[in-house]
Amino acid sequence: MITVLYFARLREAFGKASEQLALPAGTATLEAVRAMLAARGGAWAHELAAGRSFRAAVNQSVAGADTPVRDGDEVAFFPPVTGG
Repeated sequence: MITVLYFARLREAFGKASEQLALPAGTATLEAVRAMLAARGGAWAHELAAGRSFRAAVNQSVAGADTPVRDGDEVAFFPPVTGG
């Protein structure tokens, strides 16, 4: 199981701030988790589409698509942030 957190517009679009997910066999990277969630369709497919603007973190460290995801990890998806 992993914990998935959603922030800002993603939390609003999905109607939840977090969820627990079992990792299916072969789901070993952040990209695989993103694809699994996007396959739900609707808002999931739209917000997590390849090329859509969002960031991700694994265990509170900003991560790339090839970052490994393991049982017990925390994965977060959030929109990019700008500062001023």
